[in-house]
Amino acid sequence: MNEVKCECGHLNPQGTILCESCGRVLGEKEREKQLVDMRYEGSARRSQTYNKTIIDKIWNFFSSVKVGVWLIVILLIASSLGTIFPQEMYIPPVMPAWEYYEDQYGWLGKLYYDLGFHNLYSSWWYLLLIAALGISLVIASLDRVVPLYRSLKNQRVSRHESFLKRQRMFGMSDAELSEEAAAKIKENLTKKRYKLREENGDILAEKNRFSRWGPYVNHLGLIIFLIGGMLRFVPGMYVDEILWLREGETKAIPGTEGQYYLKNNQFIFEVYDKDKDQEVFQDAIDKAGTVVKNYQTNATLYQRQGEIVPGEKPELEKLRDQAIQVNKPLKVDGFALYQVDYKLDEMNKMSFILENKETQEQFGNVEVDLYDPEMHYDLGNGYKVEVMSYFPDFEFNEDGEPATKSRIPNNPAFIFKMFSPEKPEGEISFVAIRQNLEPLGENDYKMTFAGIETKNVTALTVRKDHTLWIIGLGGLIFMIGVIQGSYWNHRRIWLRRVNGRVWTAAHTNKNWHGLKRELEDVFSDSGIEAPEDQVAEDKKE
Repeated sequence: MNEVKCECGHLNPQGTILCESCGRVLGEKEREKQLVDMRYEGSARRSQTYNKTIIDKIWNFFSSVKVGVWLIVILLIASSLGTIFPQEMYIPPVMPAWEYYEDQYGWLGKLYYDLGFHNLYSSWWYLLLIAALGISLVIASLDRVVPLYRSLKNQRVSRHESFLKRQRMFGMSDAELSEEAAAKIKENLTKKRYKLREENGDILAEKNRFSRWGPYVNHLGLIIFLIGGMLRFVPGMYVDEILWLREGETKAIPGTEGQYYLKNNQFIFEVYDKDKDQEVFQDAIDKAGTVVKNYQTNATLYQRQGEIVPGEKPELEKLRDQAIQVNKPLKVDGFALYQVDYKLDEMNKMSFILENKETQEQFGNVEVDLYDPEMHYDLGNGYKVEVMSYFPDFEFNEDGEPATKSRIPNNPAFIFKMFSPEKPEGEISFVAIRQNLEPLGENDYKMTFAGIETKNVTALTVRKDHTLWIIGLGGLIFMIGVIQGSYWNHRRIWLRRVNGRVWTAAHTNKNWHGLKRELEDVFSDSGIEAPEDQVAEDKKE
């Protein structure tokens, strides 16, 4: 790296505008300006100095504030598009996702699915945008904070005349800086909590330098926050799944890799009684009809013993019984199961009787498990029933043929083939709720509806989050940076003797009005005139 040697002897990196030590103006363009740009102390930023190699070009691209802002805007737009329709993890498991979005939201839902917005926050391009924003924050911070830190660390007390007179607050006084006047000024500065440095009779007063690092602390907090967000897509770090569980059913808890199982012993649904409960709920009951008092799942938690053997039921050890209610989750091994939804009286089994239409003689009962139906039922004496087709959520498709919208038995329908001694070749019957059709001609036998068994279904959210503390830490650091940069100002005051006169200058990174008032107090009763605002003077002219 080439270096530029100042007349004071300090070696500055190539591209430096103001000498890091004495503040002498090194750039030709800066000499023509009335005021110097003090945002980064005139230090050399890598992005403004090198542009030759591919690394330089990548660095320069991501160091741009405009690029960072555009990445944030694109992320915000993408995130908002992801909220138009629910994400796939939150839709009911009634049908394939592609079919659900088109069925519920039409062509717009189909487009939403085709573009990948149904799994937006785990898509590769969304994660790539987050990574790009993180890279932009890191590079933009390093590009600015390193040269700024170096310049502030190397600054001398006696600054060059070209540096002082190009400060916004500048003044010259013909009065002599006597020991009494200097002591008075230093006393006032100390009262204002300035740290003083002296060199050859010159004075540098500085305070609140730490506030300059506020924006970079913000960046650090955002980077940690983004890391926490991206870690959610690392297996085992974050789980947010829905577990639908019917009464009497036992399932593996999602995310535990078959280690823990849960059984729904009973689902309890209670509402407030207008006549028995407190009067405060009566108006709500009158308006809404019903107000839920409690819904809970009485569950049993099991742990698997041994390894998983394909095709065999796992050996389970009971851990405990627990009632899962809203805001009262079941917790195990970092997982928390919350009560979030339910479905009452979902059809579970349907019963039919094989009957002779003419004599109404019955030949046996057929009970069909709507979630795991058997295909053949032998009723004895030559009477049999075969389930040729089963449609859990029946509808006619575009071609007028029977089809199912989902695997959930919301509207079950069957095509039965009925065998009897008189009809050994069998008869075909289509049976649905309130429908009994004979598509191949009139039959001698029919399947008569005999009853239905229902069960309540509970929905539990399974959550595990090892990233929450990282996200919280990032948010805390970000807020520290906001406070650090918002409530304090970095202020400096220079006094230098030049050819029998006293030159004074001052700078702050913000709140110039507050600095002006402070300068009046510092130089009061000292005989030295306080520096004046050159920008204000130009406006008056």
